[in-house]
Amino acid sequence: MPLFDAIPALLVMADGTSYNGWSFGDIGTAIGEVVFNTGMTGYQEVLTDPSYCGQIVIFTYPELGNTGINPEDDESIRPQVRGAIARNICTRPSNWRCTQSLPDYLKQHQIPGIYGIDTRKLTRKIRVMGAMNGGISTSILDEAELLDLVLAAPSMKGLNLVSLVTTPTMYRWSEPTTSVWEFNPDGLANTEESFTVVALDFGIKRNILRRLASYGCRVMVVPADTKAEEILKYNPDGIFLSNGPGDPAAVTEAIETTQALLLTHKPIFGICMGHQIIGHALGAETFKLKFGHRGLNQPAGLQQRVEITSQNHSFAIDPDSIPANAVEISHLNLNDLTVAGLRHKSLPVFSVQYHPEASPGPHDGDYLFEQFVQAMRAAREEDTETKTRGDAGTPHV
Repeated sequence: MPLFDAIPALLVMADGTSYNGWSFGDIGTAIGEVVFNTGMTGYQEVLTDPSYCGQIVIFTYPELGNTGINPEDDESIRPQVRGAIARNICTRPSNWRCTQSLPDYLKQHQIPGIYGIDTRKLTRKIRVMGAMNGGISTSILDEAELLDLVLAAPSMKGLNLVSLVTTPTMYRWSEPTTSVWEFNPDGLANTEESFTVVALDFGIKRNILRRLASYGCRVMVVPADTKAEEILKYNPDGIFLSNGPGDPAAVTEAIETTQALLLTHKPIFGICMGHQIIGHALGAETFKLKFGHRGLNQPAGLQQRVEITSQNHSFAIDPDSIPANAVEISHLNLNDLTVAGLRHKSLPVFSVQYHPEASPGPHDGDYLFEQFVQAMRAAREEDTETKTRGDAGTPHV
């Protein structure tokens, strides 16, 4: 049932199907790729994840908004989705951290939403036909008119959206590490030992920065188009490549930068788009998945090891394009056997397609941050030994 004085809204898909519902966000029109997320929690993190830039998200959980919105759970400065689709919504949330309702939050940030439609039917359509563009509108209620706008929108394939979400300038992550965010205190690095990490921001989530900081990293976040020589001026112990939206093959500057960084033999860790960028830099190719992987319970692993992971991506690395002489697959998505992790055979370079920082999601993959720290520690010790041997071999005058 619609809320009292609810405003009618229309959803039109690129195949011409339409759905009548009610508005629960801003009034207006939003066009984007329609995808679905199967998570039962974490709608605020999903809405603010920059990897969803350019997309309209269907939430398969039947009711949104029960816990409201709070400032601590934002994964970026604002919602990044083009629009939201729900079955039912809650306008009177109940949670001790809540400061705002979900409808008010979307209105504040001018994000349209539609509720009151059969989200299960719509999700099944996308599973069968694949992700496609769609449009939500409260101002255009003529199906043919809205369909024209949808059909004129560009495809996600070939689209570079990183420039819309990356930081415009370098900054140092400085949020204090508190027990509120810490779920693995026994696995933390020695607080007396710290490592400088330069993070290339393709749309980085705040919880990734929190996890790096929790493991003893001083994180310098730089724009996505930062060149290798600029990155190396910070004298980093390691380099991190973040998640982000759009087609990784279109982010050519970052691929070229990563190729240059590989020559330094510094530890490199990539997540999601960062994983795909590393793949391209090593000579592999990516392809667009039919409807992508978005949810909190995706199994990933290899050789009898299984992790339950949080995932959000539309593209995957083509396994046949991976240079087997230099790179090995470390993880597979166990639902469809797509590549979910890579590891270089001789360089301290590794990456995963899923999100070990969770937020929302399980913590099975958190050990990867410790592996990154171990790689930086080993590289630092090797560098110290090399310098010591060099000093010992230099005759005194």
